[in-house]
Amino acid sequence: MASLIPLSNVDADLIEQLLDRAFGPDRHARTAYRIREGTDWLEALSFAALDDEDMLVGTIQIWPVALTDPTGRPHPMLMVGPVAVLPEHQGEGYGKALMLASLEAIAQTSPAGGALPQVLIGDEDYYGRFFGFSAQHTGKWYCPGPFERGRLLARCDNPAVLPEEGMLGPWLTEAAARDLAD
Repeated sequence: MASLIPLSNVDADLIEQLLDRAFGPDRHARTAYRIREGTDWLEALSFAALDDEDMLVGTIQIWPVALTDPTGRPHPMLMVGPVAVLPEHQGEGYGKALMLASLEAIAQTSPAGGALPQVLIGDEDYYGRFFGFSAQHTGKWYCPGPFERGRLLARCDNPAVLPEEGMLGPWLTEAAARDLAD
């Protein structure tokens, strides 16, 4: 079965090759890439899956994002994904193991009941059933690009803290925001 290791232990070129194989070379045009533009994935929450021969077969990345409400206030969140598994290894449990590892890491790094809300773009039947993600609170949320409203999912210990509406985008430090503006 899978061995999970910190994603930071994997060569960046291998990660990119895996993502290209899992999602295609045009993956950078997807809306999810626009949402997290200018940010770096969070090392403590991102993992790689290795098969029995220690070959890289899957990755998960967690990103700092924010939902900016109509008043301009950013509400920090964590974007889950991409969850990528090589096509020939899909259906073998690697993706589920990666999700569970990242969600557990999020829970462990957060004060009791204080984990940041998590958001992803994916299939509600799968991510809802196994991990508690739902489109229930995202109906008036927007993304910087095309997306299917029913695939914009959130998971939160206390949904009352979620803004009713807003735009998803990167959660940037002031310096990173200035760099993007230049």
